[in-house]
Amino acid sequence: MTGTPWAGVPASCRSRCETDGVTDDGRQTDRDLERAVLELLEHRGPGATICPSDAARAVYEGDDDGWRALMEPVRRAAGRLVEAGEVEITQGGRPVEPAKARGPVRIRRVR
Repeated sequence: MTGTPWAGVPASCRSRCETDGVTDDGRQTDRDLERAVLELLEHRGPGATICPSDAARAVYEGDDDGWRALMEPVRRAAGRLVEAGEVEITQGGRPVEPAKARGPVRIRRVR
């Protein structure tokens, strides 16, 4: 992920990251995850979805399975993007509220 720290991150996500008491490293990871979700979706066709693990793998810098530790943070990042009106979280092809999603989810651009 390159560019300015907040490039491609909606204002509502920025303000939440800036005020929720997250460490600088945690905020950077949150921004990286949000940006990864948006960039991955940008490179997919209309209506296409991604798995949260796609964003976790894109951000994780190791070559082991340490990306798994980013799964919950990427779900939270997707939730912030839902609040910003950028994406939808789906289960079974239907949008679900981030707080109510249990089990595997997909992420897509808002239709």
